[in-house]
Amino acid sequence: MILLAKCVVDASVGIKLFVEEELSEAAEWLVAEPVTRRYVPDLFFIECANVLWKYVLRHGYRPEDARRNLSLLYDLSLDSIAAATLVPEAMKIALAHSISVYDACYVAAADLVEAPLVTADERLIKRLEGTKHQVCFLGSLIA
Repeated sequence: MILLAKCVVDASVGIKLFVEEELSEAAEWLVAEPVTRRYVPDLFFIECANVLWKYVLRHGYRPEDARRNLSLLYDLSLDSIAAATLVPEAMKIALAHSISVYDACYVAAADLVEAPLVTADERLIKRLEGTKHQVCFLGSLIA
């Protein structure tokens, strides 16, 4: 297991806490790890809510579970960073690496707090390979 003093987590990690998927166990471990300080851009909550909404519409996920799980996200020990402060740098990152501005906000947050971005998004990791940005695959933390 890799212990991190601090990190930024994205919605691909957050949603695994409530929707049983591959790497859900790793996400649970990361959130339970007491020595890790976890940061998120405030858009994290919007993205997670949108994914839960999609699960309700497409997969029969119960609306009351989606609402409860969203509430539980707010109870996690996450330090929120205003996305508005990240957008100018996120735009530069997005344009330089052909990633969405949403994803780039997480990268900009990681750069800001000088910590790795932990994600389950392998496409994002590939796009940022060989750059100055610290990105860590969720699965590698418990390998």
